[in-house]
Amino acid sequence: MLYDNHNRPIQYLRLAVTDRCNLRCFYCMPEKGIKYLPKHQLLTYEEMERICRILAEMGVSKVRITGGEPFVRNGLMDFMRTLHAIPGITELAMTTNGVLTAPHIGELVQLGVKSVNLSLDTLNRDRFYQITRRDELPAVLNTLDALLEAGVAVKINAVVMEGKNTDDLGPLAELSRHSGVSVRFIEEMPFNGEGSHYPVLHWTHRRILNELQSLYPGLHKIQDGPFSTSYDYQIPGYAGNVGIIAAFSRTFCGTCNRIRLTAQGTLKTCLYDNGVLDVRALLRAGATDTDVRAAFLKAFAHRPANGFEAEEKRGAVTESMSTIGG
Repeated sequence: MLYDNHNRPIQYLRLAVTDRCNLRCFYCMPEKGIKYLPKHQLLTYEEMERICRILAEMGVSKVRITGGEPFVRNGLMDFMRTLHAIPGITELAMTTNGVLTAPHIGELVQLGVKSVNLSLDTLNRDRFYQITRRDELPAVLNTLDALLEAGVAVKINAVVMEGKNTDDLGPLAELSRHSGVSVRFIEEMPFNGEGSHYPVLHWTHRRILNELQSLYPGLHKIQDGPFSTSYDYQIPGYAGNVGIIAAFSRTFCGTCNRIRLTAQGTLKTCLYDNGVLDVRALLRAGATDTDVRAAFLKAFAHRPANGFEAEEKRGAVTESMSTIGG
């Protein structure tokens, strides 16, 4: 087992394979997008494989593929096959916007991908266009149907945004009525390439819960999963459940077991830090596996206690979530 300096196990790597995305979501990047990195500044698949092998030897057992949007990078499925073969990696998962995902679901299941987080902030096509600046809702819903038909566990990630989709909490929660999906409502964070959209975050996790309780008076708390980032609730008689992720309030930091690796090879031991290790530079300078392990251990031994400490050390947040890896 691998532990940080606060005795939290580190078992879970969120690996961004690209900083590119085919949507332009309001809460993730500016309307004109971000300046994408040239290919040589991104980790190669071979470099990512080596990092995953080293971390698996150290105790990381779960890898979630993120982006940007993972499926905009060529060769992704070949890389997924490589990850599947790494000893010690016992769980593969993915976060996707669903636009390009449907044709690959059969093979993802064969590779043991049992859970997919699907970004979906509204079921209204006009609002979807306003939020994402792309008319792709039908493709996303097709992916959702295909995932459920294939028996994949689906968590829907919906960022709650003032003046954008607060009328969608009920319709999205209704997706859990007949299927086992978990619909997670997320506080908006300032990782949009511009900084915080609001002087004050109005839709906090408490307000989201109050809204759900007004829509579903029988809503009741259920057991959260181990290391869960969401507070989970059940609507009586519904097959699935709903959850709330206090991503801005950061109430779950005490049980965080995840680290992030950006597409350019920056290790983040906290979503809110500024990057603590340039793994790409280390690899390309000729570091041995022993060197890389030592660098990881040093980074894990200086992990912030929570997102507030990490943010205080790095200052204002103006990154795009597309460059961080979800």
